[in-house]
Amino acid sequence: MPVPISLEIIGGVAAETGVVMLIYLDHAWEAVKARCRQAGRAPDANDLYEAVMEGAVERVRPKMMTVVAIMAGLLPILWGSGTGSEVMSRIAAPMVGGMISSTVLTLCVIPALYALVKQWRLDRGLEK
Repeated sequence: MPVPISLEIIGGVAAETGVVMLIYLDHAWEAVKARCRQAGRAPDANDLYEAVMEGAVERVRPKMMTVVAIMAGLLPILWGSGTGSEVMSRIAAPMVGGMISSTVLTLCVIPALYALVKQWRLDRGLEK
């Protein structure tokens, strides 16, 4: 029972940070598109990648602060040896791994997928 609980917790944290990352990427992309409109030109792939880098970099520090805070709370539980520690360590172990994979997902995979989708839309003229 402890492992499914920890997976639900990690799923919630990953979903929340992923949605926030997408919001930051969208805001950065809209800002770059507005600058392109002011310059009188259509946004291209270089503008898209600039927006993705800008949006993703803005989220590095908050995501790392979240991960460090959660890991700081989980490591003593994981290494504990007192009463009930065998149950608590079974909850903490998947959460530690989940936080690491959630960080990679949020900071690397989501911006890459966002760039791929927006590039596809740019190539087909669906992004204005």
